[in-house]
Amino acid sequence: MGKIKLFQFENCPYCAKVRAKLDDKGLDYEKISVSRDRNDALRKELFDKSKVLTVPVLEIDGKFIGESDVIIEYLDSH
Repeated sequence: MGKIKLFQFENCPYCAKVRAKLDDKGLDYEKISVSRDRNDALRKELFDKSKVLTVPVLEIDGKFIGESDVIIEYLDSH
């Protein structure tokens, strides 16, 4: 896998689940904390790219994947 970015809230249990999976797989990733305000520019951009209103959102080589279960399923299959 290429460059990985995790858009997240630090105290979000779903984000923690994805961080644990990434750590378990030994993958390097950048954590990017996002605003809880859905009107924030970055949150709007994440929605445009992932079609998901919530975090976590994972970016892998320009591909955006949202929702923890979908992210974990993706990580398990790669």
